[in-house]
Amino acid sequence: MDQFDIKACLTGIYSRYPEAEKRPLIAVTGNYTDGDLRLMDKYYKAVIKAGGTPVIMPPVADKDVIINTLNAVDGILLTGGGDLNPLWAGQEPSPRLHSINRERDKAELLTVSLAYNRQIPMLGICRGIQVLATALGGTVDQDIAESMTERTRNNPSVAGKRLIKHSQDADRSEPTHTVSLMPDSELYNMYGTGRIFVNSFHHQAVAETGRRFNVTAVAPDGVVEAMESSEFKSIIGVQWHPEWLGDNGLPIFRWLVDKAAEFAKAKQLHERIVTLDTHCDTPMFFPQGIHFEQRDPRILVDMHKMEEGRQSAVIMAAYLPQPKMGEAFSSKVAFKVSGPTQYADLIFDKIEDIVKANNKYISIARTPSDLYEDKRKGRRSIMLGIENGLALGHDIANVRYFKRRGVVYITLCHNGDNDICDSARGCSTHGGVSSFGEKVIKEMNAAGIMVDLSHGAEKSFYDALDISSKPIVCSHSNSRALCDVPRNLTDDQMRALAKKGGVCHITLYHGFLRNDEKEATILDAMAHLEHAIDIMGVEHVGLGTDFDGDGGIRGLADSSEMINFTIQLLRRRFSEADIARIWGGNWLRVMAQVQG
Repeated sequence: MDQFDIKACLTGIYSRYPEAEKRPLIAVTGNYTDGDLRLMDKYYKAVIKAGGTPVIMPPVADKDVIINTLNAVDGILLTGGGDLNPLWAGQEPSPRLHSINRERDKAELLTVSLAYNRQIPMLGICRGIQVLATALGGTVDQDIAESMTERTRNNPSVAGKRLIKHSQDADRSEPTHTVSLMPDSELYNMYGTGRIFVNSFHHQAVAETGRRFNVTAVAPDGVVEAMESSEFKSIIGVQWHPEWLGDNGLPIFRWLVDKAAEFAKAKQLHERIVTLDTHCDTPMFFPQGIHFEQRDPRILVDMHKMEEGRQSAVIMAAYLPQPKMGEAFSSKVAFKVSGPTQYADLIFDKIEDIVKANNKYISIARTPSDLYEDKRKGRRSIMLGIENGLALGHDIANVRYFKRRGVVYITLCHNGDNDICDSARGCSTHGGVSSFGEKVIKEMNAAGIMVDLSHGAEKSFYDALDISSKPIVCSHSNSRALCDVPRNLTDDQMRALAKKGGVCHITLYHGFLRNDEKEATILDAMAHLEHAIDIMGVEHVGLGTDFDGDGGIRGLADSSEMINFTIQLLRRRFSEADIARIWGGNWLRVMAQVQG
């Protein structure tokens, strides 16, 4: 009798608190046939067994519906089904093309593109892997038998390969061929072997993955059976149907649920803490007429990318190039101005125009309190910085002037000695900080502007430490022990900086992360961060990307990927308190001391 007693069921639910454990929410794309939205039970049951909560995502190509769904979910499962219309890939249909599904195509291609920019974990199965490829720069064979014939005709070296059967007649739960897994792939790590047995129900397959994916599994005939993100994102596509393979298919669903749980934790952290990038050079692109309110492909920081990466705030620098001897400053910049001070003013005017036009969503912050108030009100923040004290125009009064404009730090020099100090790439004009530079540092202390020694020569760095009565900062510098270039800090510099209460924020310029021929990635950035922590302590580090000033690496390519930095911190088991320190808390502590 109890099986039909809803009150008894509710009593069981309410006998403990909380009623249910928190599980990541997985959107599962539904199929569409004859006016019906359909979903094979194997998909959602596999998600449940793996520890997730499945919700069906209907094939609706409405941006508001898609974006609101993406903002709510933690992961996406792209299910199998009919062929994609080849016109989405710029191709005409092959005679061997099967039925297409117009309801699903646009909706799923939009979903993948928008989810990719939001760093949402995704798993694509059969049709799903093909949607991933089509949406993100790859290509799909409309018919693998036809394509194999064409490749054999054009390339005798593959003539010996014979196509195996990829559309089995056996029961769906029966494996019918093998696939080889690439070492160091997520799939290899899941299964602990280089060869697994899979089922097979397809006549299409991914032809080229594009730059965003690596092939991680192939069939004996060379057909692509799986691909994974080449950018350290949690995205996998498989050509077989693991939902039918019981316990043998479950590791793939557990992977999706685990990555979704990780992403959910990172999102929750970003809701609670201020995430501050202490150096970007986006104003360098103002002469191109960029659109900060659009997702502008010319820049790495804009309102859409900050939203996608769940980034709270950024310090935008007015960068002033250092003229060489005999060069006029006006010849180095795109705008017509009378001098460096007027140029910095113009940049700040343009930032203020951006904020005024979008003041519902973004504001200019001057203090740590302003940042926290913006966070509370759901706005993003821009702070103002100056990169190169040349902006002062050799007038000490301009320190106070720029303080009134809202400037929070001045990087004393750039690539070349100026009237304040010698540069890491200079000629030792002053032997460190000049006599004028000493006055500037003391006036900055008095005015409450942070002294930034990124770009400074080593002697300038130590001079500034001695002169300044307040902690100094390095807004975008890395470790010379890991990448031996003059712009990076030695371990002794880091120790001295920490001893005086300052902070060093690692940066994402590849030339300051590696000085060999290999591509710098997010893993290199994490290595520099962890080295700085080993030397200085977690209370003295942070992130200053140098986006739009040559910063940006695989895995942290623009502001939309900033949450990936948090995910890497979580994987290294940093506490929430330490993540909050790294993400801006340390910097804001110093800012409060300087502004005190």
